[in-house]
Amino acid sequence: MNDSALGPVLPEIRVIQQEMVALRHRIHANPELAYQEVATGDLVAERLAAWGYEVHRGLGVTGVVGTLRRGSGARRLGLRADMDALPIHETTGLPYASQHPGKMHACGHDGHTATLLAAARALAQRAQFDGTVHLIFQPAEEGHGGAQKMIADGLFDRFPCDAVYSFHNEPGYPAGHFGFRSGVMYSSSDTVVLTVCGVGGHGAMPHVAVDPIVAAASIVLALQTIVSREVDPNDMAVVTIGAIHGGDAPNVIPKSVELRLTVRARRPETRVLLRERITAIATAQAAVHRATVKVDYLWRYPPVINDHDATQFAVAVAHEWLGAERVIPDLAPLQASDDFAFMLEAVPGSYFIVGNGEGEGGCMVHNPDYDFNDDILPVTASYWVTLAERFLTAGSPAF
Repeated sequence: MNDSALGPVLPEIRVIQQEMVALRHRIHANPELAYQEVATGDLVAERLAAWGYEVHRGLGVTGVVGTLRRGSGARRLGLRADMDALPIHETTGLPYASQHPGKMHACGHDGHTATLLAAARALAQRAQFDGTVHLIFQPAEEGHGGAQKMIADGLFDRFPCDAVYSFHNEPGYPAGHFGFRSGVMYSSSDTVVLTVCGVGGHGAMPHVAVDPIVAAASIVLALQTIVSREVDPNDMAVVTIGAIHGGDAPNVIPKSVELRLTVRARRPETRVLLRERITAIATAQAAVHRATVKVDYLWRYPPVINDHDATQFAVAVAHEWLGAERVIPDLAPLQASDDFAFMLEAVPGSYFIVGNGEGEGGCMVHNPDYDFNDDILPVTASYWVTLAERFLTAGSPAF
């Protein structure tokens, strides 16, 4: 084992570090959006096959699963990385910046994929486990439910797991510091489109029209009372109206106005409450102004809820491997979302963060200037290998 500035690195990872960074840069320069990860999937499948994995493709359209068995152990572990990019135009100016305008790895999925590939190579080379490891390379995490699609296509029926883990790089936290949390880690994320319908007319004669703009304004204000007056202050919820579209001219009352919302919660019960109250308030406020509203409620990602025992196991491995100074054992929950939540509904497991860095490394994700911090790749890949070997060691305790 060799220590880097950010933590311990396995010798098998150390010798391939630059190769894996170059692979990350290759993926970064060639981003692919949801369900279009064909070239990325080809690269992943090619590498896994070369290292002795059974490779399976087509789950979730472009997903890839690599399976490696050693010994006679019955335990099975799943490790997941997401592969898709975002529809963002990159402005980093990096030598390996996106070669495809309007597409960018602005969330670090290129780094997640390269990190798991580095771990895959070391796991195969070391062969120091007893059981089965399934490496899950998932498409379409960015709002398109790739995890749910892989599960629907039989992911855990074909590749049963006793536990499943994933991580996300997190700007704003010290590079290489690992953060864990039992219970709710990320919030749910739902999208709502409210189409307020009235009767169009001349702006100088509003009395013969039904103005959907006024009705929409009333809805916007009324929705703000849900979190402030109907959600327990000890709980967490967000109702944000991020877009309003309606009208083209100052003297024309439009026929309709569209409101687009993002809605977040940590507790499933609160998530249901938000849907009920948004629907009821929007309908009632529209009626006050003689308008109607169509509610298109997109039930998207549930909260990411970590299994307690799986999380404590991951924390124990992190303490042993990284040292207590690099571990945040009770991270505050975050308002982001991730469709790994669907995998955690199906299999016990845990989702954790790895600090991407402060300062320059603190540029937030979904930003055209963001980049994954290559310095965290070797220590995180080494942790993946250590976690897998501990979990699949003969005689190790189950959760």
